[in-house]
Amino acid sequence: MGLRRKNKSPPVLSHEFVIQNHADAVSCLAMGLLLGLMFEVTAKYVIIFITVQYNVTYTTDDKSEPIHFYEYGPKDIATIFFYMLIAIILHAVIQEYVLDEEFMTNPTLLWKDYPHSHMFFQVKFFYVCQMAYWLHALPELYFQKIRKEDIPRQLYYICLYIAHISGAYVLNLQRLGLILLVPHYLVELIFHASRLFYFSDENKQKGFTLWALLFVMARLLTLTLSVLTFGFGLARVENPGFSIADGNFNVLTVRISCLAAICLTQAWMMWKFINFQLKKWREHIQNQIPKKKITCTKSKSTKKEPNRANFVNGAVKLEDGASPRTRKSKAL
Repeated sequence: MGLRRKNKSPPVLSHEFVIQNHADAVSCLAMGLLLGLMFEVTAKYVIIFITVQYNVTYTTDDKSEPIHFYEYGPKDIATIFFYMLIAIILHAVIQEYVLDEEFMTNPTLLWKDYPHSHMFFQVKFFYVCQMAYWLHALPELYFQKIRKEDIPRQLYYICLYIAHISGAYVLNLQRLGLILLVPHYLVELIFHASRLFYFSDENKQKGFTLWALLFVMARLLTLTLSVLTFGFGLARVENPGFSIADGNFNVLTVRISCLAAICLTQAWMMWKFINFQLKKWREHIQNQIPKKKITCTKSKSTKKEPNRANFVNGAVKLEDGASPRTRKSKAL
């Protein structure tokens, strides 16, 4: 994935035309497959593209729950093809709105011409998929039988994603949302990859160091762009005002609320991160203390232990060949 320049009007069906419009074509194809689910005649064929096939259920006895496994077969080609289309759409969204629009070199694009009430299909589809994914995580807490003590932590995590993504979608802040989501998801990807390497081998912990560094940088980037957008950019645009019909929410109350929500979330994440690092540091120190105590006790015991050379057949042998006095037993 790299930067790409576009020609304004390439010839129809030319190589450049296909490159510039491939995302739209793929999006239409994916949407056509999804629309096929709405009709009973086509649903039985389209479902092959979307759901995972070849499930096998085993039961060990009458009392235990059935165990579900999956096998592979030729229908997997259709499923792989559909999710390949989804990957192309997501790739196009990042290419179009992160790399080609040059947000990093020209941050004014984040608030220029606000409200950004018109979206391309790729952007709308990206946000719809994001909101659908995190909303589906709520009933999964019940379906997956999550432990009660883990439910509050999962709820905080899920609700924060839903609030921020839907907020960016409803308030026509899709550009800012995309810019903030991309580095955040990259950091999360590194974290989960590091966990997989750690589970395979406990000595592989360098990935967590890289994750910690990028985590702090992502938080600073989020705060910087948020303050720049809400504190300076949107406050100086030419069309301030509140209009639900026009999708314009550029008023002081909304800007302060959005900035406060983002800042509080980033502060909460940093607080959790710092506590996590301190906990690991304390565990490391506690693991080192018993080792030192063991070595100290061993050295003391070796010092206090008398010289075995002074014992001969259980009797103490004094130096210079002297022998201990024997006490005379008193006659009764």
